[in-house]
Amino acid sequence: MGWPKYKKKVWKGATPKGQDTLDLKIVAPRQHDGREALLYKVKTRIHHRLLERLDFTQLEDLDEKLRAKEIRQALGFLLEEEEEPLNMGEKTRLARELEFEILGLGPLEPLLADPAISDILVNGYNQVYIEKYGKLQLTDIRFQDNSHLLKIVNKIVSNVGRRIDESTPMVDARLPDGSRVNAIIPPLALDGPMLCIRRFAVQRPTLEDLIQKGSLTAENAEVIKAIAVAKINVVISGGTGAGKTTMLNILSGYIPATERIITIEDSAELQLQQEHVCRLETRPPNVEGKGEITARELVRNSLRMRPDRVIVGEVRGAEVIDMLQAMNTGHEGSMTTIHANTSRDALTRLETMISLSGITIQEKTARQMVGSSIDVIIQLVRHSDGVRRMVGFSEITGMESGVVISMQDIFVFERHGIDEEGRILGRYVATGVRPRFADRCRLFGVPLPDNIFNPPIRQTSIK
Repeated sequence: MGWPKYKKKVWKGATPKGQDTLDLKIVAPRQHDGREALLYKVKTRIHHRLLERLDFTQLEDLDEKLRAKEIRQALGFLLEEEEEPLNMGEKTRLARELEFEILGLGPLEPLLADPAISDILVNGYNQVYIEKYGKLQLTDIRFQDNSHLLKIVNKIVSNVGRRIDESTPMVDARLPDGSRVNAIIPPLALDGPMLCIRRFAVQRPTLEDLIQKGSLTAENAEVIKAIAVAKINVVISGGTGAGKTTMLNILSGYIPATERIITIEDSAELQLQQEHVCRLETRPPNVEGKGEITARELVRNSLRMRPDRVIVGEVRGAEVIDMLQAMNTGHEGSMTTIHANTSRDALTRLETMISLSGITIQEKTARQMVGSSIDVIIQLVRHSDGVRRMVGFSEITGMESGVVISMQDIFVFERHGIDEEGRILGRYVATGVRPRFADRCRLFGVPLPDNIFNPPIRQTSIK
């Protein structure tokens, strides 16, 4: 297979002799030893030679597939020129790693290619953990040094118009597929740059997938579909990695296509499938400390954009005031997520954020604002067996004695124990309470059968 002829010449030197492109297979990474040190030197040398020989300004004008093909063939040619004796396996491996360095994210590319990996945690250049099927495990993936890791971090954040350096040593970003990225570097990170990637599945999970995994039941799913259609204000609560964003994606998927949706996020993660979606993202301050656009400003602006639904990726601060006011002033069916261990803790956090917003407001008034704005809280937990479960589905019913927000559980997860394989044993049960929103669901054409809310005797156990 000869060197391809394109309109634009991308090879600066003589055209290489006809040759086949190396088969870039994914091979298992190896531990560092003397041979590894030699391969590292060879890889560095070839990398520099490639940068000298290829005209990357011309490459940018090529189609992505053609650009990758040019680089692969150039790497194959340079490897053939290499004086150091290399076997075919080493050539294949070096070609793969060099391609990842130039076109992708270096050593992270094999991990990003594995759909079963949900989290990638880089604790310095020589320690990379992954979460797979809900379990953390150490990999033998390594970066060359901290400078190499920092280069990959810079490549990620620069692609979304952000920056990371000593003056801005931590940043939130995202990958092209929507995966969430957080990076922090020295002087805040004492042992070198640290990188956390929260993966988004290529195939977005559905309610049926959650039922199959034991995250909820078919009865729970029917209610979740109904509250999305019936414009119920929902807060999804849970700890880190509990599946809040996944649930928000699923829940928002049942919003009718005729409605206009505005999403507000710190780092765009939501994957809404409707056509009429306006996505807004906050902006950090520039190097002079100016130009910051906060979530609160975006929430305020969204109310001038004629939204039918306002979806806030996560409430963390003063934006909670404007979000609650939106829920109370005709923007029903709004949704958000919050970090909290229980449904009651979620309400407390909302009250606390109101008090920290800088607005002088009485505690009772803040509590009434929360109680009158939110209809449902969905509580999620990631259990020790790696399964993310909906452990609570609660309805806000108003104020009790004008002091306490009253709340009633509709569904709960009763945990019974752990089996020999470490799996959580338990069952989802209805409390027997028929929620007030059931009548609203009927008015919106999604009636809920009364037997869904029958007591536990009708429930089945789930592992």
